[in-house]
Amino acid sequence: MRQVILDTETTGLSWERGCRVVEIGCVEFMERRPTGRTFHCYINPGCDFEPGAAEVTGLTLDFLSDKPRFREIVEDFIAFIDGAELIIHNADFDVGFLDNELRLCGAHYGCLSARCRVEDTLMMARKRFPGQRNSLDALCRRLGVDNSHRQLHGDR
Repeated sequence: MRQVILDTETTGLSWERGCRVVEIGCVEFMERRPTGRTFHCYINPGCDFEPGAAEVTGLTLDFLSDKPRFREIVEDFIAFIDGAELIIHNADFDVGFLDNELRLCGAHYGCLSARCRVEDTLMMARKRFPGQRNSLDALCRRLGVDNSHRQLHGDR
């Protein structure tokens, strides 16, 4: 089984308010073992960050100004994830943003759920640990996973 662990960073909390994806990171697993294949890119959103979002991501518009737009990386992104089971923490957030980016590139790109099965680790954690904090940081602490390599709150 081919799985892709996926995370995004965005300019804010709502694609419906015009926020955009600024970073995508993916790691491929085959039969639950890392293959060494990754997909990572920074994306020029073409819009400002919502208040506080740049501090959360650690990214700036100046840094992103020379990066490709989503439409320039869409083919490579789709080629990497197509047919995989996507593993995403708080999948509704990431999938909503990515589906919006795909829609903006053209209807022929469809949506993620038409290309991939999506598993949400936040939903899994809420079932396993009801009533507890289930952020990635909280889960790492609870399960004894060293996450000292993470930058800010992101999954880079």
